[in-house]
Amino acid sequence: MKLQEVAKNLNLEPKTSKESLDREVTGGYVSDLLSDVMAHSQKGNLWITLQIHENIVAVAVLKELAGVVIINGREPEQETLKKAEKEKVCILVSKMSAFELAGRLYKEIVC
Repeated sequence: MKLQEVAKNLNLEPKTSKESLDREVTGGYVSDLLSDVMAHSQKGNLWITLQIHENIVAVAVLKELAGVVIINGREPEQETLKKAEKEKVCILVSKMSAFELAGRLYKEIVC
């Protein structure tokens, strides 16, 4: 499923790199620990986190993630937005909790 469809269906607000919304979402990964995401996420995953700092962009690029969703209504730092635009990483925001968003994402992709 394309990231654009996921964003629309789950009411996710893209903050950066809207041209990257055509990426394929192959699954999801939920973690706030960068080393965990680097060790266990898969290419094409949509990463769900509460982290807002620019290091999330580096991890997303390294792991070739479909995008990053920041939860609980948090907003990314300005440096994060700048780096994401430069690296063409789609950062999205959601008011949902990680639990709710992960459940809804699972239903979108698997069911």
